Amino acid sequence: MSLVNIKIEGVPYQVEAGLTILEAAKACGYEIPSLCAFNHGECNQGSCRVCLVEATGARGLVASCVYPVNEGMEIRISTPKATEARRRSVELLLSNHNQNCQQCDKNGKCELLHVAYLTGAREGAFAGVHSETYVDELAPGLVRDTSKCILCGRCIARCSNAHGLGILGFENRGFRTFVSPAQNRSFANSPCIQCGQCVNVCPTGALMEHSEIGKIDAALKAGKHVVVQAAPAVRAALGEEFGYPIGTPVTGKMIAAMRRLGFERVYDVNFGADLTIMEEGTELLHRLTEGGVLPMITSCSPGWVNYAEYNYGDLLDHLSSCKSPHQMQGAVIKSYWAEQNGYDPKDVFVVSVMPCVAKKFERQREQLKVNGLDDVDAVITTRELARMIKRSGIIFNRLPDEDWDQDIMGDYTGAGVIFGVTGGVMEAALRTVYFKLTGKEKEQITFEEVRGHDAGIREASIDINGTVVNVAIASGMKSAKVLLDEIREGTSKYHFIEIMGCPGGCINGGGQPYVRPCFLPNEDDNILDTYKEKRAKALYSEDERQVIRQSHNNPQIIELYDKYLGEPNSHKAHELLHTTYAAREGFND
Repeated sequence: MSLVNIKIEGVPYQVEAGLTILEAAKACGYEIPSLCAFNHGECNQGSCRVCLVEATGARGLVASCVYPVNEGMEIRISTPKATEARRRSVELLLSNHNQNCQQCDKNGKCELLHVAYLTGAREGAFAGVHSETYVDELAPGLVRDTSKCILCGRCIARCSNAHGLGILGFENRGFRTFVSPAQNRSFANSPCIQCGQCVNVCPTGALMEHSEIGKIDAALKAGKHVVVQAAPAVRAALGEEFGYPIGTPVTGKMIAAMRRLGFERVYDVNFGADLTIMEEGTELLHRLTEGGVLPMITSCSPGWVNYAEYNYGDLLDHLSSCKSPHQMQGAVIKSYWAEQNGYDPKDVFVVSVMPCVAKKFERQREQLKVNGLDDVDAVITTRELARMIKRSGIIFNRLPDEDWDQDIMGDYTGAGVIFGVTGGVMEAALRTVYFKLTGKEKEQITFEEVRGHDAGIREASIDINGTVVNVAIASGMKSAKVLLDEIREGTSKYHFIEIMGCPGGCINGGGQPYVRPCFLPNEDDNILDTYKEKRAKALYSEDERQVIRQSHNNPQIIELYDKYLGEPNSHKAHELLHTTYAAREGFND
């Protein structure tokens, strides 16, 4: 590593060569106001001009997020010229911005408002005509409001970097520029996979999830039997909304909060994850032993399923026919649970708390209805649950730790917990497949070969009693494409592939709390590099605490099959727990 000598405000420092001024200043203890850097590595165009500084060797002010340091450079951040320029840059952004902050869902987490405060931007400093506004509310998962967009391009970069997709782009030029899918189409009319990664990096409220809190309020008011179920990744991140360090599991307090919000039953989707393993593991064994379509690919991630239907319609037979865990559990709640309680399924309203925006799209799929009823009636994100808790006046930190409701589907195993991490579905399935093939439990319960929180591709060959199972794990569609192209070309060596839509898995879902260093003063400087690891650790630690860690040993799962479903992959199980897929517009022949 080579070093260069620089000065910041007259103080000498040595920094790594190749850093931008913004990065070098951060390393030396200076926080230059900015909108584009230190945010998942997306978009360093320097177009917003918020991070302007003076530097020797440059003509005039420079955008510190893109200008590299060099030997002997002297940097001035706090000169009147630099501070005035940064303030005017923010004021210009505000002049074309919908400043209805009070009603914005991003209120309290808006980076534009944050830099306006830091730079001392004045309200109404520049007045004039606003750009034409477009509001897209047609898609189940996403809302786009160009009146709040500052044209930073982060969403464009995120879609490309995570998925290799180009759903979003700049339309028109000059004052008429806006960000949208091609030809200003709705997200609903484009091959968007509804993952919500663009929402995660948007600095304002220009991109948000489509809230379904109102549907829950209406169901409670109507006297429905409102049941809530929460995904494993939610407990690993919800605490961040209430000041807990990233990676703090808050399971007990989350349960207590949901119970106080008025839900009749509070369940863990880990039960549905265990159920998924029973169905998916059995399906895999059938394919391995009876000559079925291989490799089999997991189908828990709706963003990934959307991508497959749009781009790989010829490979849909490779997807497991299993519904995702919350849809399975919703189907069981509206059938077995309703029957046991003497309720008409039409009067049961199922709410899923998910780390995922694409789940909002998934729950409306026609293929997921049973007897004309949706398995799940509303999906809210981790962020939306936090909003419901905050508006209710509940002091989250003071809540006692409570446990899930235990009737019919209260038990879960460690295998269900790790579904929220990339590689978790694979490991959970292997724990059960190992037992099915050998008749005994694996002495070392974990499969370290498939673990890892980063996006990319991991592979392993697992020898189970002489049967070698070749597996691969990918998260983010850019990585998935590599594996899918191999299948299409006939060169894939795998038997089983896990794919998750969001890089790192559900812990990094599009509905999780925003990770912004400017709003996390107590986190370490490299939090953007470690937050997925910390959330993953929360789930793995809960897995380790469980007495039962294999899905097939969950006593309530065993009881469900004995009393209601018969056996995995039975006719009844297929009616309730399995689905179909269809190629959609955008499929490449």
